[in-house]
Amino acid sequence: MVLNRNERMNESEQKKSPLRDNPPDDGVGYYVYCISQRSPAEELASGSIPIAIEDGAGLELVGAERLVAVVSRVPISEYSESSLAENLKDATWTAVRAMRHEQVVEFFAKRTSVVPLRFGTIYLDRSNVERMLSENESQLGRIIERLKDSEEWGVNVYYERSVLFENIVNVSPRLREMSDAAKKATPGQSYLMLKKIETLRTDEAKLEIKRIIDDIESNLSSESDDAARLRILKVETTEHGELKAKFAFLIKRSRFDSFRRVAEDLAVQYQSAGVRIELTGPWPAYNFAGEATE
Repeated sequence: MVLNRNERMNESEQKKSPLRDNPPDDGVGYYVYCISQRSPAEELASGSIPIAIEDGAGLELVGAERLVAVVSRVPISEYSESSLAENLKDATWTAVRAMRHEQVVEFFAKRTSVVPLRFGTIYLDRSNVERMLSENESQLGRIIERLKDSEEWGVNVYYERSVLFENIVNVSPRLREMSDAAKKATPGQSYLMLKKIETLRTDEAKLEIKRIIDDIESNLSSESDDAARLRILKVETTEHGELKAKFAFLIKRSRFDSFRRVAEDLAVQYQSAGVRIELTGPWPAYNFAGEATE
């Protein structure tokens, strides 16, 4: 099993300053990173905080009665719908800003419960952010409470086709039973049974990898508060093999050691089938925050 953890934010990418609270400017929009309860967000704001998505903008808190949004100002000339779509074609522009977005969200998510928003959430006016918080206060409050003391961990399941195909007779209960029967049969019957085993290898390999993935999902789901199977947009082959399944799990921090042990046991159990499990995180709980602000 491969365990990937997020790198800690560089001190050089932090700055010492309180979150600013200035009146809105013309030509400026509000980029929203995440939503938190007011008190812990204000406490975090008094210390060392990450840089905003745009240089020199600074982070701000825009609040309703009990909730606040962590935001920064962005030029509408760069972040209007058409301009943003064009800028996203620039890999360097996108990479820098996606990294800064993630650093801000992770900074708050590691220290308090937040509703993380996806990259590119922008409001044209400060009052619209306040209205969003006010209209969704109850729902957002429930999400924040549900995510309290929790993290999202990703699980990627890779497999090597050749390894599974080579060992399928031992991995598949059906083929293993047929193989054992062939050893006890007469030479003529044994020959026919072995030929049948060969013709069934491909189909059994497909069935077995599906069963293994389902078993991994079931076992890890029992160690988490929630789970989501994520889409694989294309066939992705890496040094670990072919990416066959992606999951996200919502886990209490206090339960992570147990979750990891189960993942490690599953990795050992299915190693002979060519299966490799990669554990990634912790991440802000993007896949379990719902669509509360839409």
